[in-house]
Amino acid sequence: MSEDDFAPQDFSGAEAVPGDGTWSDEADWDLSDFVTDGDEQLAEKLPVVAIVGRPNVGKSTLVNRFIGRREAVVEDVPGVTRDRVSYPATWTGRQFMVTDTGGWEPDAKGMQASISLQAEQAMRSADLIVLVVDATVGATATDEAVARTLRRAKVPVLLAANKVDSERAEADAATLWSLGLGEPHMISASHGRGAADLLDTILENLPETPRERYAAGGPRRIALVGKPNVGKSSLLNRLAGEQRVVVDDVAGTTVDPVDEIIELDGKTWQFVDTAGLRRKVHTATGHEYYASLRTRGALESAELALLLIDASQEITEQDLRVLSMIIDSGRALVIVFNKWDLVDEERRYDLDKEIDRELARVPWARRVNISAETGRSVQKLVPAMEEALESWDRRVSTGKLNNWLKDVIAATPPPVRGGRQPRVMFATQAATRPPTFVMFTNGFLEAGYRRFLERRLREEFGFDGSPVRVNVRVKDKRERTRSRK
Repeated sequence: MSEDDFAPQDFSGAEAVPGDGTWSDEADWDLSDFVTDGDEQLAEKLPVVAIVGRPNVGKSTLVNRFIGRREAVVEDVPGVTRDRVSYPATWTGRQFMVTDTGGWEPDAKGMQASISLQAEQAMRSADLIVLVVDATVGATATDEAVARTLRRAKVPVLLAANKVDSERAEADAATLWSLGLGEPHMISASHGRGAADLLDTILENLPETPRERYAAGGPRRIALVGKPNVGKSSLLNRLAGEQRVVVDDVAGTTVDPVDEIIELDGKTWQFVDTAGLRRKVHTATGHEYYASLRTRGALESAELALLLIDASQEITEQDLRVLSMIIDSGRALVIVFNKWDLVDEERRYDLDKEIDRELARVPWARRVNISAETGRSVQKLVPAMEEALESWDRRVSTGKLNNWLKDVIAATPPPVRGGRQPRVMFATQAATRPPTFVMFTNGFLEAGYRRFLERRLREEFGFDGSPVRVNVRVKDKRERTRSRK
């Protein structure tokens, strides 16, 4: 072991390439394990097909049949679908969107009335409507009321007679001509019978272009996550300035992720309202299990997570499980303490202690105290989201990074491991979204020292609201010698 192994790290021997600040020694190292592509593009808006009908006629099953995978939550219980949820679909090379809706009941009261409102809004924004009727039951009074409304629609309307599994059922379905929507298309959503013919008819009647398009460039994608009944849907409605999603005192009202395009402070944002996570995925059952998977998928497709926590209640294990999911996903984070209007002085004192104890893993996350019910301080969300996303996108040049690292290591060298002090040859930022840094060394860096480097990175370069990953790539002296031959 030479005395050089204990000498302070010196970066002067690495030759800088003029202009871009990268180090020539970097060519000796493999970055492929760390580089990620964060420049995802939002797909252009497609024509929309709305699937409507009364509860439990098989709308979500038909949606899954159209898109070719189990995305929409299905369970043999009326009312599982409550909000309108859209999925991309492709048939014979043509793409379109399919919108699943909750059961439509014209004379509904309470939460069911809100669900019916979502179905009506979906129909107003659709380019084609498919009314699903249970052929084994026949035309009910609700079906007839829905059909009367659809006969006035300004877009094409198709009638799907579902649950036609036999010739006898075909004869029963023929009575649905009485609804005045033309020929019933006889299908079995669960078995796939007639679905291809119905899709062919949909494409024949679907316009090539939708009614409207999203703004060019695509909005930033924000996921609203948290345990049930913390106010995610209420916040989405508050931001939108209208009733976009169903809100009820019953925990678990939202089942599927719900996308909404909202303009705030002159910018367009895409918010996703997700189902509240009640328990660990492997212990969930029924539609709750599939809803939890959809929530995870929505988080993975988002850029930033708004974690809502009920400020009036003690921080729970459920809150911390959702937080762990966000940390694992690597998304930017803003913690939103909702229901602040219910917090008194004693609760604020207790909450401060809980934050110090339970949220110690994310001291970098921005925190905003709001009341979605009253609108208090909701305007503070946009600056916090913008700062977090800016940090999530931030890149530090290799030259600036290594100049900073040289000073940090000279002041606080890595701890000795196995009788030897590791040397850090140089560092580079391998990726953004989240910012990922790689330290190239001749020995392993302890986890505590990596956390120290992360803290110093944040002090120097910011990164408020974004996770920062510090990885180590170890290369011994013999390997370095071979790479230079």
